Amino acid sequence: MKKLTWLLLVICTLPSLALGKQIAIVIDDIGNHQRDLNTLNLPGKISYSILPHTPYSQIFARLASKANKELLLHIPMQALDTSKALGPGALTSDMSKEQLQYTLGNALASLPQVKGVNNHMGSALTQESLPMKWTMEMLKKRNLYFLDSRTTGLSQAQNVANLYGVENVGRHVFLDNILNEQQLQFRFNELKYKADRYNFAIAIAHPHPETIEFLQRMLPELEQQGFELVPLSQLVERKYIQLAQAENKGVSAR
Repeated sequence: MKKLTWLLLVICTLPSLALGKQIAIVIDDIGNHQRDLNTLNLPGKISYSILPHTPYSQIFARLASKANKELLLHIPMQALDTSKALGPGALTSDMSKEQLQYTLGNALASLPQVKGVNNHMGSALTQESLPMKWTMEMLKKRNLYFLDSRTTGLSQAQNVANLYGVENVGRHVFLDNILNEQQLQFRFNELKYKADRYNFAIAIAHPHPETIEFLQRMLPELEQQGFELVPLSQLVERKYIQLAQAENKGVSAR
């Protein structure tokens, strides 16, 4: 109730959340390679999602924080394809509640700068309600938001997040699943189309040299085209302010 009251109070002071075509771009899979540090040179308010316990996770987090960049924890979760290596700090379906929350807690403790969490892989685990409940219980206690990477159309993550009162959003576009100029441009245009239609859109990309070079060229044009590049948390706030507005209108109508 206190949070809803606060949201209603700030509605009038945050007009940019109610108007305008806003885009958030999250670069995830950060931490395994030194070249990932180069992504910090991207212009604008890019958000970054860091894999836990990786060689460059700590230095990236420090440099990003100094540059006032928004950070997420990119937590590995079990995939349907069991041949894929999840990496350190992974959450799997054979874990007990204590094991899962201990593993997630360690990952969060290693990156205290993060404002939110999104799943790395996770096409299997995000379909399971019980592990998602244990995950959201942790995020609620730490007041962190959840970005569903939507690696499966059967994900239960956002449904469970709603049950636990965890603020959440879902990815709209993967920019670089197919890594060539034509497909990058196609997905970037799709991102702008969704932002134009819905007034906001969220993309996930990866620290491939081809992706970074493409974004270096494309990002400066967004403002000229009428789009605002914002940190992901701003779109999370926007979503819940709009929900509060809708609820307030419903109360007034009654």
